[in-house]
Amino acid sequence: MSPGPAVVVITGIMAAGKSTVAQLLAERLPRAAHVRGDLFRRTIVSGRADMTPGAEEEAVAQLRLRHRLTATVADGYADAGFTAVVQDVLLGEHVDELLDAVRTRPRYFVVLAPSPAAVAAREAARAKTGYGAWTVADLDRGLRAMPRRGLWLDSTHLTPEATVDALLANLDAARMP
Repeated sequence: MSPGPAVVVITGIMAAGKSTVAQLLAERLPRAAHVRGDLFRRTIVSGRADMTPGAEEEAVAQLRLRHRLTATVADGYADAGFTAVVQDVLLGEHVDELLDAVRTRPRYFVVLAPSPAAVAAREAARAKTGYGAWTVADLDRGLRAMPRRGLWLDSTHLTPEATVDALLANLDAARMP
């Protein structure tokens, strides 16, 4: 990736490695910021409605707010000359909503898609837990049902560092119009 303002959006299901890969990518770039979409969910102190299977309208509205805020912050970093490395769980129509809200060009879209077994093992090994009402299989089905665009990486057998290497080596495939 050449230096200069850009936005790189990394998605995948919980425990796919988004946070780690986004941080490592940002550390490799000469001028970068790591934008964690979930931060905007956690910022809501009272009245938060989390996404669950069959989520209510308020939960979807708050998810869309989170995505708009994420895009605004990413664009702000890009306006200041940084590459914004965004990471969040984005599935279905929410991918387009976030990507459409990002005005910075170039913008890149990367999907981390390790096997469900690898995700389950990673989830079991980490201190934080992301899965509650959802299962790995539920989210993985949603991820794999999405149209194939951007760069999809099967990181099942890759270290986080090797995943960043693969991302950077194939970045042109991640470029979005």
